[in-house]
Amino acid sequence: MLDLKTLRDDPDAVAHTLKVKGFDFDVERFRALESTRRVLQQTSEQLQNERNTKSKAIGQAKANGEDIALLVAEVGDLGDRLEAAKAQFEDAHDALQSFLRAVPNMPDTSVPAGGSEADNEELHIWGNVPEFNFEPLDHVDLTAEGALDFETAVKISGSRFVIMKGELARLHRGLTQLMLDLHTRDHGYQELYVPAIVNEASLYGTGQLPKFADDQFKLDQESDMYLIPTAEVPVTNMYRDEILDEEQLPIRHVCHSPCFRSEAGSYGRDTRGIIRQHQFEKVELVQLVHPDTSWDVLDELTGHAEKILQVLELPYRAVVLCGGDLGFSAAKTIDLEVWLPGQNQYREISSCSNTLDFQARRMQARYRSSRTGRPEFVHTLNGSGLAVGRSLVAVLENYQDGDGRVAIPDALRDFMGGQSHLDLAV
Repeated sequence: MLDLKTLRDDPDAVAHTLKVKGFDFDVERFRALESTRRVLQQTSEQLQNERNTKSKAIGQAKANGEDIALLVAEVGDLGDRLEAAKAQFEDAHDALQSFLRAVPNMPDTSVPAGGSEADNEELHIWGNVPEFNFEPLDHVDLTAEGALDFETAVKISGSRFVIMKGELARLHRGLTQLMLDLHTRDHGYQELYVPAIVNEASLYGTGQLPKFADDQFKLDQESDMYLIPTAEVPVTNMYRDEILDEEQLPIRHVCHSPCFRSEAGSYGRDTRGIIRQHQFEKVELVQLVHPDTSWDVLDELTGHAEKILQVLELPYRAVVLCGGDLGFSAAKTIDLEVWLPGQNQYREISSCSNTLDFQARRMQARYRSSRTGRPEFVHTLNGSGLAVGRSLVAVLENYQDGDGRVAIPDALRDFMGGQSHLDLAV
């Protein structure tokens, strides 16, 4: 949630900044809601002060043995009017909060303008795109003998699910283990295992609700419980309504989890293969940091995700997302896109974002400042380190040899019993 002081000071400037994200901030609606809230707050406070003053006068009159009938008459319906004013103020406050919940985070000034992923700006490229003396296959054709079983998954679950078999399932597990080991051992993250079901407040805290309700898998209409779209949700919300000691910062967590997304807005994109599934695995990086350090941490966290691709020797590029492609909670996002020979293009495999204090305000996640002694909002960052299924696709397509075999990257061979090639027959 945006800082109300910033909004009150210059809502027109906020509206101008949000246009970079393609969001139309209704300044007049905000001013009307804020004006109503402020007037009703003042009315409630005036009535409360009046009641306090008259109650004190009645008490003093009683103590002095004076007749209090006139004073009591003056109070009259003051209590009823105060309760009515409080109720109106609460309604006005709720209306303002409801309006603000749908307002995204403001993009940083370094975020480029643009309306779609075509306008994202390339930062750098790592590695060389492989050159084959044969026509490279995509991961679906490479696993046509059944290592990726889509037909059975459709039978038991539906479209956009898959069953992995044999050595391919083992390689998927090995990728997960490699990521967790590297992030905990070399990058200093604490590993977590968290619930895959969260409540509505958790999804609100990280910004998935209320705007993106259609993208979530709700367990049933009566409950407020949802399957997680990413481990970012439960991990970040561990600190909801908490006040940390400043010395606890930075907090670094890594978490492997299943992720569940309805893909309501994908409109038929990536229906082939496992690029866009309803259920997939991801290793998520989450940091809670001091506000003074968050931009440096974004570069650091992105580097941690890049390290996985480098260890796997997978060519990739880093791009900064333009305003129109930027997520709801993010002030700035750097995407890592891995090269997929089967598609002859780079595809996203990690998004690393700085949300500044946007999520922290929604969650009331704070630290006690050693400078002021007061609670202040932390900054939160998150990024995939990496999406496991897409990493599997990248290994299959980049390490194919044209004879139906796939070489296993050196970094993964210990997890595959030392073997050098993947047997995709099942």
